[in-house]
Amino acid sequence: MARRFSAPYQSEPVSSLASWARNLAVFSVVAVLVSIIIVRQGFLEMQPALATFFGALGCAVLSILVGLAAFVAIWQNGSRGMSRILLALLIDAVVLGYPAYLALQYRKLPPIHDITTDPIDPPRFDALARLRTGDGANTAVYAGLYSAELQRMAYPDIETVELEVPVQRAYEVTMQLVAKRKWLVIDERAPQPPRRIGRIEAVARSPIMGFREDIAIRVVPDGEDSRVDIRSASRYFESDLGSNAARVKKFIDDLNTAADADALKPVKKTPVAPPKAPAKTVKK
Repeated sequence: MARRFSAPYQSEPVSSLASWARNLAVFSVVAVLVSIIIVRQGFLEMQPALATFFGALGCAVLSILVGLAAFVAIWQNGSRGMSRILLALLIDAVVLGYPAYLALQYRKLPPIHDITTDPIDPPRFDALARLRTGDGANTAVYAGLYSAELQRMAYPDIETVELEVPVQRAYEVTMQLVAKRKWLVIDERAPQPPRRIGRIEAVARSPIMGFREDIAIRVVPDGEDSRVDIRSASRYFESDLGSNAARVKKFIDDLNTAADADALKPVKKTPVAPPKAPAKTVKK
């Protein structure tokens, strides 16, 4: 009975709109993956790479519209293709889900891309300055007091890190955290007399697209203790969608934790040999 009931339906033609919706969805996935590879590997300049990415998102939106039209056509003429429509919508949801979340973040977060613990005297980009001169790249100069005010309102807890360890040890702990994160170190200068200021410049990558975000860290003495300032700035785009602030916050937390653990370690004392007893003089 089931075979005879389904036979008339199986003889119906497949909706061409349903096939187009599925094909557009598959193409959007391929285009998104290609654009990610292009950006991460640097095969093209940023603008054409992003054009490929947004074109892929446009294909996903078009796939949704075609899928809806296919659903109406199937409802009216009884043709097949609902499984293709559902597959297309599922693929489109996967492709558009994360960009939709980023769009919400863009509306909610301030339009800044340069975060620092010291807006008055932020760590400078010296070695990194030559990497921020390409087409569309943000300047190496700090964004200014307007950006600092927006940062203060959005991220009031980002402040200079004060550590109760000597400056040399603070620099070593900081370098360990940088290496743990696998940031690409462009330049490093340990604190040396007479000024004893340590500097680190490195490059981090965003998780999916691999956008480059530049980091400068400054370690200075504060009496017997030390102070650490961090700056993280996107190389492209006027808004970072909160990525630099999240990076700086996490680094501050890890730095405080590592410095506290280091300060609690017992100091290894070199065992002192007992003084030798004076040689006895034998009287003859």
